Amino acid sequence: MLKEFKKYILWIFALLLSVVASAQDNSGEVTFELKLSKSKLGINERLRVEFTMNQDGDDFQPPSFDGFKVLMGPQQSISSLWVNGKRTFSKTYSYILAPTARGKFTIKQATIVIAGETYKSLSKQVEVTAAVDKPNSQTTADDIADESLHLVAEVSKGNPYLNEAVTVVYKLYISQSISVSNYRPLDNPTYNNFWSQDIPVTRINIKNGTYQGKPFRYVVLKRVVLYPQKTGKLEIEPLSLDVSVDVPTNRRDFFGGRIFTQTNKTVSAGKRTITVKELPSAGRPADFGGAVGNFKFNVTTSKTSLNASESLQAKVEVSGKGNLKLFQLPEPSLPSALEVYEPEYEEGVKTNLSGMEGKISNNYTIVPSLRGKYPIPSIAFSYFNPKTGKYTTLNSDEIIINVLEGPLGNSNPTTVSGTNRQLVVANGNQFNFIKLTPNLSAIGTNYFFGSTRFWLFLLFPLLLIPATIIFGKRREAIHSDVAGNKIKRANKLARKYLSEAKKVLGNKEAFYVAMERALHNYLKAKLKIETSEFSKDKITSLLSEKQVDEPTTQGFIALLTNCEMARYSPFSEVQMQQDYSKASEVISNMDKQL
Repeated sequence: MLKEFKKYILWIFALLLSVVASAQDNSGEVTFELKLSKSKLGINERLRVEFTMNQDGDDFQPPSFDGFKVLMGPQQSISSLWVNGKRTFSKTYSYILAPTARGKFTIKQATIVIAGETYKSLSKQVEVTAAVDKPNSQTTADDIADESLHLVAEVSKGNPYLNEAVTVVYKLYISQSISVSNYRPLDNPTYNNFWSQDIPVTRINIKNGTYQGKPFRYVVLKRVVLYPQKTGKLEIEPLSLDVSVDVPTNRRDFFGGRIFTQTNKTVSAGKRTITVKELPSAGRPADFGGAVGNFKFNVTTSKTSLNASESLQAKVEVSGKGNLKLFQLPEPSLPSALEVYEPEYEEGVKTNLSGMEGKISNNYTIVPSLRGKYPIPSIAFSYFNPKTGKYTTLNSDEIIINVLEGPLGNSNPTTVSGTNRQLVVANGNQFNFIKLTPNLSAIGTNYFFGSTRFWLFLLFPLLLIPATIIFGKRREAIHSDVAGNKIKRANKLARKYLSEAKKVLGNKEAFYVAMERALHNYLKAKLKIETSEFSKDKITSLLSEKQVDEPTTQGFIALLTNCEMARYSPFSEVQMQQDYSKASEVISNMDKQL
């Protein structure tokens, strides 16, 4: 029993000695060293620099690294181990450097504060020589990001027809070994010679895929639908992004977790070129207006029987999938006895990855002036179907308008095309009001009092009272409609300034010169200034001061930009019509606000 007790006492004593010895080892001399991966390297190689200490310290101050560019660092790693009862501690700050010139350079001293005292590392010299054939393969965060991050523009068609939808989807491929914390666009494409429509990406979803045969994750960052407005080879400009990347290193933290470092990487989708085919001339209908897609065509009226001076609505509608916003609807040809007003354009079009889809229509208000039956002849609408490679012509049914009551008209009314105003139609009896055999009688003695004229003069003022009341209420209602009156005045003003541009619609140079003059003259008239001497930025600032909303201001500036671009770029008649309609809308909106 006594022997066992002595044995335990000896064992405890030995343990205490080992603890004291380890404490002495740990509290020994402090070391703070500079270590280089090599002392001589080529200018195309990388240098790893490590500052290592055997006790924990604070306030580490690295040198300036003259002659080198810091690619990565500082990376901090800590190692603490117990081996045979002895504790070893190591803390390291490491950098990856790239030489910026040839010559001999000195890695100067770094400093660290340990237990209240400041320690300095020794400086070391490095020689940078000419580029070597096989540089060291010291992998940096930038190298890993280059291999693990790719931006790709996927184009749905490389050889589309003119005005056929092309979808471009921008995907960012990310390797499994890295993660992306943030990105921002550096250069957005302008899509010259294309009509473009962005499809917003409302939610970022990470999906699994492959890139060059290797497994990658990817996210869709941008989607856009393009309609080429020119034939031949067209370039799609690249999208460039600045991406913040978290790259894993070979170092691990105190708990064994991998240490990551962050770097910024610029990626670009690269230019893409597509070849746009011209629409075939063989089989092209004479009335073809540029519609490309697959459509339905319909002409309807709100009613077919009415009285003279009443109104009806006639709708010319095209629906389906294709370039719905890039062509003009056919116009009806109507008899002259039907007064037709400018059509009201309606649009219900949405754009998805396959292109535009929906319907557009022109609504005509028609007022007949004479009794009779009037036909609305069949209207033809032609379009090109890129899937079949053929033209298709659709014809509407003839519609008969039956005017039941009103002045008699010619049984064979004249038909005119487009919008018109009422024409006088002769029926052969227009001179019946001239009496060739008048029934004259001698003038006798007539008394005014008690005569028919007497009673008419007496009652006429009384009859005017209700008529005056009705007229006054009607006028008051018109004047109280402030919004409606503003819209009428604004639309009239827009037509006034754009009348010259409308006359030369189809002549690119003359049209855009006239439209630019109209836009400047409008601001000159409204604001009493010479806007031709102002830049677009100055005009934007001026409109902002006048509290014109941003969409209207941007629309005005975009029209001025189109007027300038038209001098150097091809513009289609469809584009000119769109710019004319946009100008009318912008002037109307701006006039209501000013």
